Amino acid sequence: MSPRDVVFGFGAHPSTDDIPELLRTAQQADRDGLDHFTLFDHPYAGGWLDAYAALGFVLGRTEHITGLVNVTNLPTRPAPMLARTVTSLSALSGGRVVLGLGAGGRWDRIADMGVPPLSPGAAVDAFEEAIVLVKLLSGGGAPVTYQGDHYQVRHIEPAPVAAPPVWTGSVGPKSLAATGRVADGWIPGHASDWLSERYLSSRPVIDEAAASAGRDPSEIRTVFNFPGRITDRPLPATRDHDGRWIGGSTDQWIEELTGAVLEHGASGFTLFAVGEDILDRTVLARWAQEIAPAVREAIAT
Repeated sequence: MSPRDVVFGFGAHPSTDDIPELLRTAQQADRDGLDHFTLFDHPYAGGWLDAYAALGFVLGRTEHITGLVNVTNLPTRPAPMLARTVTSLSALSGGRVVLGLGAGGRWDRIADMGVPPLSPGAAVDAFEEAIVLVKLLSGGGAPVTYQGDHYQVRHIEPAPVAAPPVWTGSVGPKSLAATGRVADGWIPGHASDWLSERYLSSRPVIDEAAASAGRDPSEIRTVFNFPGRITDRPLPATRDHDGRWIGGSTDQWIEELTGAVLEHGASGFTLFAVGEDILDRTVLARWAQEIAPAVREAIAT
């Protein structure tokens, strides 16, 4: 894998009180060369910023960094309008958008927003239809008529802008297979890393579905969300008793992430704060200036 193919980013779930810090953090990440930032989407939480409003705000105040919602709460953002949103953001930002998409969690709260609940199977069917429809409504061409079980549009002109890459937060076998058939990337759930049983048992489902659909499984990237401390000195162990990554020194991070790419096919990493709403900018600087470049160099050699 080329070093350029491996992406490094940071994640945050900002409240309305965090706007200045969110902007400063994203602008620092932009200057330091990080590839992406991500925001959570929980529209039923009144204290949090709307993910897409915040995404557009930050993209408008940065120059290079890509933004994505990790992951979009699809039931509250119907696919035809979501297609308009992401293609518009792509046009406004010069293509600096990824569509992070999930079938929907917290259905109790989603229903509180007035959205009719779906069974798990139906939610995944709607999720796959949404990915197909977003791509149909992007990239120009003739008006689209689509008659799915969950989405129907008639004679709708696609946006002239190409669809952004779609990274999913799939967890169950059915949604993993949908990712293999129609998506461009996968964000393993529950902060699962490259050594976790969840990853090791889930990625083959994606690969098999991709191959069955005539796609190259290696083109579907895996981008890991995970927390972790960056310490001044090496830790005796970089994982806890359950095998979950907890962090370590810069050298320990570099060794671990390099192995994740070369031995386990990782193609991206998103660092989340430990115990804070917004990632500490000192930690962010070390992530961007020390760890990411060193991993890219190690991969290249």
